[in-house]
Amino acid sequence: MKRYSQVKEKVAVVTGASTGIGRATARLLKSHGWRVFPTARNRTDLDLLRGEGFQPVELDLADSDSVDYAAKEVLELSHGVVGAVVNNAGYGQPGALEDLSRSALRKQFETNVLGTIDFTNHFIPGFRSQGAGRIVLVSSVVGRVVIPFMGAYCASKFAIEAVGDEWRMELASGGISVSLVEPGPISTHFRRRTLSEAGRGLELRSSVFAKHYAKELSDEKRTYSRPTDIFRKPPEAVARKILHALEANRPKVRYPVTLAAWLGEFAARFFPARVKDWILTSKVIGREV
Repeated sequence: MKRYSQVKEKVAVVTGASTGIGRATARLLKSHGWRVFPTARNRTDLDLLRGEGFQPVELDLADSDSVDYAAKEVLELSHGVVGAVVNNAGYGQPGALEDLSRSALRKQFETNVLGTIDFTNHFIPGFRSQGAGRIVLVSSVVGRVVIPFMGAYCASKFAIEAVGDEWRMELASGGISVSLVEPGPISTHFRRRTLSEAGRGLELRSSVFAKHYAKELSDEKRTYSRPTDIFRKPPEAVARKILHALEANRPKVRYPVTLAAWLGEFAARFFPARVKDWILTSKVIGREV
């Protein structure tokens, strides 16, 4: 495994830091001596981050102008020296692919994939000039194994996995490390936004899956998965993996988090496709559809 140079300055950008994994990562990095620029979309979250002593930056990955402005602001605040970018921001659009509007699909990819690439590209020239840099992409177990009714989100995370692999090959000669962090069930507010997006981009009433949506979208604790507390971990568990990816001399290519992520990795490599289909459809779809 290649040994990478440590970053010149412990300065990091963490996207999607309003809650959950992003907030936990920003706090952990700060406690380890990093200067952290967390990003968030709304003013309330930005104010909360300022209250914790951060210099937050407003960022909406689905808006190219916001991406350009945010990247320039970070570079100005850091005097052009950034050592790491942690790409955590994103959301999950629920629903069968046949029930999703084109605009809903576009927004999913604009946020989770295109905006992530665009934002990170602003910092790569600086990494090259420094001869070091760390890029972390927060993917998901569903970037390895698809689950029913989350096809748009799964596709975006499969894309992020490919982006990580491609960047790793393209950027290694410049001393730039790229790692993928793959959480499973994490105790965050992720499902709350999943529910809100369902009402915007998903046709609920006329779908053949209407009964399923009514059941699974009834409250934020359900939403297509039923992990018990044994399988769920706090966001700090993900933050610790991210810290390792930023500070280790030999950062890992992939960091599965939670038992579900490890099982997903195993299933992706060794289970026949039909077996995976049978297991997941029997668990998720059931008899009510």
